[in-house]
Amino acid sequence: MAVPELLRTLLYTVNHLLKQQKYKAAFAVLKGFRNGAVYGAKIRAPHALVMTFLFRSGSLKDKLKAIVKAVHIHSRNLAYFVFTYKGLLALQEKIQGKTLPSHSFLAACVGGWLVFGDNNNINSQINMYLLSRILFALSRLAVEKGLVPQPKRDPFPLFATVVWGIVLWLFEYYPHTLQPSLQSSMTYLYHDSNVWHDLSDFLIYNKTTTDAHK
Repeated sequence: MAVPELLRTLLYTVNHLLKQQKYKAAFAVLKGFRNGAVYGAKIRAPHALVMTFLFRSGSLKDKLKAIVKAVHIHSRNLAYFVFTYKGLLALQEKIQGKTLPSHSFLAACVGGWLVFGDNNNINSQINMYLLSRILFALSRLAVEKGLVPQPKRDPFPLFATVVWGIVLWLFEYYPHTLQPSLQSSMTYLYHDSNVWHDLSDFLIYNKTTTDAHK
């Protein structure tokens, strides 16, 4: 059998299996793993590239290693989480014969504990990102369900006022409580702008070569 014909046969077989309804749940879990890995890499790669070259010191090799490591951790963890979450959803549905709202919560709790429970920089960033989103969502849900009265005015200006007031107060007086990447960003914005020697590190560079290695 010629190689092209063998490949066509293999492709036909795989496509035939993918269309089988009885395997849909299992294939959905596998595709979820794939999508988690791809999305994690897409999200982390540009972020790691910018943050590493902007704030991290060291050789080019060290910086590239840090970028690859960050992308790998984010991609791997998101893939593992989606795999775990969708797998547990399918398992609960099969056991109980139907889908319940609690299934999503329980599956995500288990996945979060197993995958994102490790306290490292990547997981910390992801968990805090989600925290800000769910606080917004829960606030809207509380209004939607009538638990909180509909605001007469847009609360966003007050929200922005409180958020920026607290974060700058923490940065100036308790910086150790903030995440390292946020500390670095704020140091660059608010403290590094207090130091210069001449036009070169006032306008062109943030720091001179001598200052950067101190």
